[in-house]
Amino acid sequence: MPTPIQLVTIAGISALGGAINSVAGGGMLLVFPALVGLGVPPIVANATGTVALWPGSMGSLWGYRSAMRGTGRWALYLAVPSLIGGLLGALLLLSTPSARFSALVPWLMLGATVMFVAQRPDTTWLQNRSRSRTETVGNAGAANSIPALQPPLHYLFLQLAIAIYGGYFGAGAGILMLVGLGLMGLTNIHQMNGLKNVCGSCFNAVAAITFATQGIVDWPIAAAMAVGSVLGGYFTSGLAQRTPQALIRTVIGVIGLAGSVWLMWQRQ
Repeated sequence: MPTPIQLVTIAGISALGGAINSVAGGGMLLVFPALVGLGVPPIVANATGTVALWPGSMGSLWGYRSAMRGTGRWALYLAVPSLIGGLLGALLLLSTPSARFSALVPWLMLGATVMFVAQRPDTTWLQNRSRSRTETVGNAGAANSIPALQPPLHYLFLQLAIAIYGGYFGAGAGILMLVGLGLMGLTNIHQMNGLKNVCGSCFNAVAAITFATQGIVDWPIAAAMAVGSVLGGYFTSGLAQRTPQALIRTVIGVIGLAGSVWLMWQRQ
């Protein structure tokens, strides 16, 4: 049972993570190592974070509803592998021995940090490449980046793989989805973020339900995280938005790298 001081600390860290998520994403790179540092077992920390952060993903989904006009079929088709992959990833986590997962965590953190740092150049390159291949149609002054009525079958398998990773660990899954959507030919970043939120809400919901039914969620910590992330996203997002994103990304990258090294050192 976490102490009141631990719960307040977790809520504060989650508030910072919520504020950062509202601007640049990557808040889980701050929250996860903090939970482990406070003594929460890695599998419990991962499961608890998934449950606590799911309401925030639903809020993001609602916020992008206007940008998703014309993407209904894509959202429907991509939701199916997202739901299946989220369940498979959650079951894979539950079947992973605690010691093995603890050994994997530093490398998962390091990989997520590298993806986060490389997110901007990667997505910019993918968008520029796909824009040259996609016929864009003006719509209220914006480009419609949907290249087909529905995603090709092989891209559904790509989303399935990303969703399995998202259900298993989650940190960096949003970045993988943006890169994947770029490979699928989409170029409108708002539509891409909307579809990313649809897919993320799906696999996080299935994983959260699976973890909750298996009793590996620390509910006091999940409640503290949920309150902290909501308050942080609401009250400090204005300040965060006035902070240069390059600085935020650098800070998150440094913290993510330091967290990875610390977790590796803990394994020694």
